[in-house]
Amino acid sequence: MRMSIIGFNPPGKEFCRPDGSPMVNVHVGVQRRRDPDALVRADSTDARWDVDVDVVGDDADIDFRGPVVQGKRGDRFVYLIWGEVHSGGEFEMFRRAKLMLNRIDRDVLARARVVDHIAVRVDMTGDDGGPRCARVDPPAIEWSVPGAADAGSG
Repeated sequence: MRMSIIGFNPPGKEFCRPDGSPMVNVHVGVQRRRDPDALVRADSTDARWDVDVDVVGDDADIDFRGPVVQGKRGDRFVYLIWGEVHSGGEFEMFRRAKLMLNRIDRDVLARARVVDHIAVRVDMTGDDGGPRCARVDPPAIEWSVPGAADAGSG
């Protein structure tokens, strides 16, 4: 199934570490296996990632798989990974946000499986004003079926 991750409310490309030292070129991407993928600047207003996620099993025993899927069975998620891109192009990760797949409303997931597409909108700015991290819960995340007026959220 195609998953479209749409980021909104970007935190900006500058962020201070807890020790006060600045990061001036912050980017965010999807973690593919162990590596950042499809990085965009953290001040981008059009942050979007389209990834493939395999949904296997029936409604009673659903599981998720694929190169962007992390975690153990029953607790799968997709990471948004935050880091500073240095002048040489190397990426220094400092935060990750978990998009929990087992928290998708079952009705939304069932409709998404029919059209083979699900969308998730993610508020990119955390409560501290910096890049959102840890498990992302509503209202900072909203799952829907693209093109389905009655898709609802979960």
